[in-house]
Amino acid sequence: METSRPMGQLPHPPGAHTAHAVAMTGSTEAFQISAEQAEIYESRFVPAIFAQWAPQLCDAAGVEAGSTVLDVACGTGILARTAAERVGPAGKVVGVDLSEGMLSVARRLAPGLEWQQGDAEQLPFPAAAFDVVACQSALMFIPDATRALREMGRVCAPGGTVGVQVYASLDDQPAYGPWVEMVADHAGPEAISLLSTYWSHGDLDVLRDRFTSAGLTVTDVRTVRGIARFGSVEEMVRTEVEATPLVDRISDADYGRITADSAAVLRPFVTSAGADLPIDAHIVVAEPTSAA
Repeated sequence: METSRPMGQLPHPPGAHTAHAVAMTGSTEAFQISAEQAEIYESRFVPAIFAQWAPQLCDAAGVEAGSTVLDVACGTGILARTAAERVGPAGKVVGVDLSEGMLSVARRLAPGLEWQQGDAEQLPFPAAAFDVVACQSALMFIPDATRALREMGRVCAPGGTVGVQVYASLDDQPAYGPWVEMVADHAGPEAISLLSTYWSHGDLDVLRDRFTSAGLTVTDVRTVRGIARFGSVEEMVRTEVEATPLVDRISDADYGRITADSAAVLRPFVTSAGADLPIDAHIVVAEPTSAA
């Protein structure tokens, strides 16, 4: 007898800020994100995972009063809103994303900021337009990351900074690493590909090389530990499985086994309030190479 999927599952919510693509092995799968799905993203994903990185990325990239800041692949705008608090009335913050659904939520939450639809690989801004160009939890969802970094450097003013936050490799994740291995035991090796997008830029040597190839000089690298906070292990499973195409490629029986085994795999991270999963991230800061 097959196990029914949990009630209240998300209607294929975005899994990260850009949420318009999930990198697959040799291909890209597109998501059409509705405003309703973007609202779910803002209410669930932002507080659970993404909000914690915004102040740290702003600190590392040097966002300060009077800065002009571009938030690349801004999603619903948590980084842009955080930056706006820092730049004040003398500064300027712009958010750009491919998804109009995401941007509709961003505009509702911060109507005083500038929100623009655009592709991270072809940013719709002139050269040297911003003091700080930042990208949080989104580089892994851009098909050509090096090209996107090159574009970030192009629109960054001389002496400015490009700041990027990505997640450490899956092997370095104390909670997500064992969990993905367990999921693969039930769903097959394809599951690792479907769930590996978050961690695809976790190798710092490779990431540094991408920055160099994009004409950027790395000035600071830091690895920080955060917490992915969920109300329960079951909520974590719903969020993570249904945020990828995996949900359409496993049976209800496999889904039930994954949910059951997640309780054992993630038991060390269960708290009285739910489940707090450690999640390690890299923050890399660079400046445009003068000769680029």
